[in-house]
Amino acid sequence: MKDAISHIKKMLLDAQKGGYAVGAFNVENMEMVKAVIAAAEELNAPVMLQTTPSTVKYGSLETYAAIVAAEAKKATVPVCLHLDHGNSYELAMAAIEAGYSSVMIDGSHESLENNIAITKKVVEDAEKKEIPVEAELGKVGGKEDDLEAEADMNTDPIEAKQFVDRTRVSSLAIAIGTAHGFYAGTPVLDKERVSEIKALVSVPLVLHGASGLSNEEIKECVNRGMCKVNFATELRVAYTDAVKRLLEEKPETFDPKKIGEVGMLAVKELAVNRMKVCGCVNKGK
Repeated sequence: MKDAISHIKKMLLDAQKGGYAVGAFNVENMEMVKAVIAAAEELNAPVMLQTTPSTVKYGSLETYAAIVAAEAKKATVPVCLHLDHGNSYELAMAAIEAGYSSVMIDGSHESLENNIAITKKVVEDAEKKEIPVEAELGKVGGKEDDLEAEADMNTDPIEAKQFVDRTRVSSLAIAIGTAHGFYAGTPVLDKERVSEIKALVSVPLVLHGASGLSNEEIKECVNRGMCKVNFATELRVAYTDAVKRLLEEKPETFDPKKIGEVGMLAVKELAVNRMKVCGCVNKGK
């Protein structure tokens, strides 16, 4: 399994050095896994597939690891499997044991000191198995699984440097005014903050809450230093809307494969567009 699923650390360091971002796509089923990898193959782009705690509760860590490993083994581009918004030390360790090549520990809802403590603990044990760890500092608005931020609290650049220095985290998700889910209005992003934090920390930076952002906004964030961009809600919507259209046009459809096919096409099309925006085309080394 480790031979099939690529190591994210080099993937993100290459992106940091090359001035582009790797697209990270949350997947819910086999069809979405196949669609995202197909998009990466078409563009010769490195790619990250992610599952949240609610997704692995719906299936299991072992199930998603096996599906991704099977598909990644056939791919000609680097494919990483990442635990997104891991909400406990135990879940992060279980993901590593299941075969995930990267994990996130999200302590952003804790105090700074508690966030540092839990992140450091995960990093120390993940390092023993050479697994990189993403953490989050500041609060991204909206809702991701059962974690909800009532208001945005953007990442403080000085705290970001302290956090990275003390935890030795591999990558850092920062809050700049984005939100999980779709935006009710026009988001106001503090893009200058990306540049400020990049100047102080050495690790790759991660943009959460990219669903619903314009291509131009994402491109500017990448140009300023974001090396990984997360997409989740818009993929779910694309998949579900495609299935709805099929059943409205052909209500006699009963074959799950026919339903899966239209969902895959919609997700692939969206993933191709977002990978191009991230600038990772022809970066699949």
